Amino acid sequence: MRMQTSRQTLGSTRRSSWSLARRLTALAFLVLAAAPGGAFAMSRVKDMASIEGVRSNQLVGYGIVVGLNGTGDTLNNIPFTKQSLQAMLERLGVNTRGATMRTQNLAAVMVTANLPAFATQGNRMDITVSSLGDAKSLQGGTLLVTPLLGADGEVYALAQGSVAIAGFSAEGDAAKITRGVPTNGRVPNGAMIEREMAFKMNDMRSLRLSLRNPDFTTSKRIAAAINDFMGADTAEPTDPATVTLQIPPKYNGNMIRLVTEIEQLKVEPDQTARVIVDERSGIIVMGRDVRVSTVAIAQGNLTVSITETPQVSQPAPFSNGETVVVPRTGVKVDTGEGNKLALVKEGVTLRELVDGLNALGVGPRDLISILQAIKAAGALQADIDVM
Repeated sequence: MRMQTSRQTLGSTRRSSWSLARRLTALAFLVLAAAPGGAFAMSRVKDMASIEGVRSNQLVGYGIVVGLNGTGDTLNNIPFTKQSLQAMLERLGVNTRGATMRTQNLAAVMVTANLPAFATQGNRMDITVSSLGDAKSLQGGTLLVTPLLGADGEVYALAQGSVAIAGFSAEGDAAKITRGVPTNGRVPNGAMIEREMAFKMNDMRSLRLSLRNPDFTTSKRIAAAINDFMGADTAEPTDPATVTLQIPPKYNGNMIRLVTEIEQLKVEPDQTARVIVDERSGIIVMGRDVRVSTVAIAQGNLTVSITETPQVSQPAPFSNGETVVVPRTGVKVDTGEGNKLALVKEGVTLRELVDGLNALGVGPRDLISILQAIKAAGALQADIDVM
């Protein structure tokens, strides 16, 4: 009797321990489920925002590329190339008015460049050269002196140099092959800066940070990080894309020091739940905060298979019949009715959503249609941006 009681007590103790272990496991699962997914990514202010006023400026100019191996503009078809050639030769003392010119070794081009912030006179920058006429290739060409103008019409740089292209074009009597874009090229360090953009940071009384990805929460966090570093309320988020900072007295006349210290502050950026879809390539990118409500999904495909198995029919021996080919066509239709509904539970994470959709065995393009249908049903808490 004692032995039986001991066994019963031991069995009760085991069941109690097992029940306690299950409760602890369930509690740990709930804690892990409630915890955020993974460590948050901290980014520098330097990578999330730029200083307002510190930016590049676009320059543009019209020029001529010479030295082409018969791949330039056709002067009879491109009148502005002919006029540019005549004007250039006249400036050099050569009169070509009324003369017949058939050269195909030059091309009219547009020259573009970005003038960097704080660029000084004598510095060089890269330029891009693009054909305007019917030139076939700019390979081997040289850009003549071309003034580059800003939006105010002033000349800020002069461009000249050998054009380097990444593509090529070759053709024969019956075939042609082209790789890349041979009518577009670059001239490394091809422009010399002649005029500087007037911008003095040390004279500023306030500093404005412009967020590259505007967001209310991110701008507030940046302002809070700056105020904690400064020890005073000097920064304030004025809108989702701008944080305004009043210059502390100790940084007057030394803006470089202030900007350097602010840029190294680390902040956790926030973003809107978003799904980016590129229908042409089938690429889908989902953000971390994408969530889905409870929804059932079924996906079916209509597949029509047509097979041709022609047969040869021969007449009997010594008969007047003819040998003919008899067509045999087989048609098979698969509507995919065997596919079942897949249940996606409420509040699933991004990884669970992807695993659930992959379990349906659908491709990227079908996945795009499913995501759009989930959004139309109101079960996807995210924005879908179609590129």
